Amino acid sequence: MTPNHRASNWAAFAAAEPELAKTVEDRFGAFTHHVLATLRKDGSPRTSGLEVRFLDGELWLGMMPGSLKALDLRRDPRFSLQANPGEGTGMGGGDVRISGRAVEVGDEEATKAGYVKEVEPPEPFHLFRTELTEVVRTYVEDDTYLVAQVWKPGEPVRTLKRT
Repeated sequence: MTPNHRASNWAAFAAAEPELAKTVEDRFGAFTHHVLATLRKDGSPRTSGLEVRFLDGELWLGMMPGSLKALDLRRDPRFSLQANPGEGTGMGGGDVRISGRAVEVGDEEATKAGYVKEVEPPEPFHLFRTELTEVVRTYVEDDTYLVAQVWKPGEPVRTLKRT
């Protein structure tokens, strides 16, 4: 990858920014279903529901065979994943989003067998390992500030505040 297209797996992000990583993982762990954005053949966005797993230092995306989101990712691996905000407007822990590239894991790979053993998904299925290019958390501080924490591989977290 070129310097402008750096990516990182979940373990590297968590090692670099453990506090933000825990907050993000907790937000995804609060609910089962989240929203995945992929790109259609014509370049327009597609959003789909999705379950995610944090396992063995990776963020995994599992999908039904032949699903449109899986076909989108096979064609163009770029994605954005939004955590389910939950009921109401409280959004405890803030609003979190992860962007990156999804790399499909083949049926013959040992990592897929390990995922199957741990998660016991319905088979067959597509499994994608993620390469993170950005993690963003947005929240309200003291009922006054909108705060955005932005992380990109190789950079410290940037915190932006506005009223």
